[in-house]
Amino acid sequence: MKILIDTNVILDVLCKREDFYENSLKIWKYCEIGKLEGYISALSVPNIVYILRKELTPEKTQQIINQIFLIFKVADLKADDLKKAANMPSPDYEDNLQMVCAARIKADFIVTRNIKDFALSKVIAIKPAELLDRI
Repeated sequence: MKILIDTNVILDVLCKREDFYENSLKIWKYCEIGKLEGYISALSVPNIVYILRKELTPEKTQQIINQIFLIFKVADLKADDLKKAANMPSPDYEDNLQMVCAARIKADFIVTRNIKDFALSKVIAIKPAELLDRI
């Protein structure tokens, strides 16, 4: 099963967000062992670095990003993705980019905690707990 993981789900693990950590960590582990084919959008990488740099040293942040690259595949962003996202009716450009990217890589699901933000997505958005129920 191919999934695109929203930035917040990655940050749930990195920041050990109490209510979300356990399910998000399980998804990480499934991606790590190859039970899931996990992707993150190239957009997620600078967003993660931006948040981590406030809390961690540059060396620790680099170490974490390198670990992410070992676990997840990075779905690049293409010029056409940027154009398509800009022309979507949803006002959240970052979410639009995630939707466009997920469709282009033919993901089965977008894994996110913000289902309502992905209502216009061609790829079904599901919460981490729902994905775990489907495995």
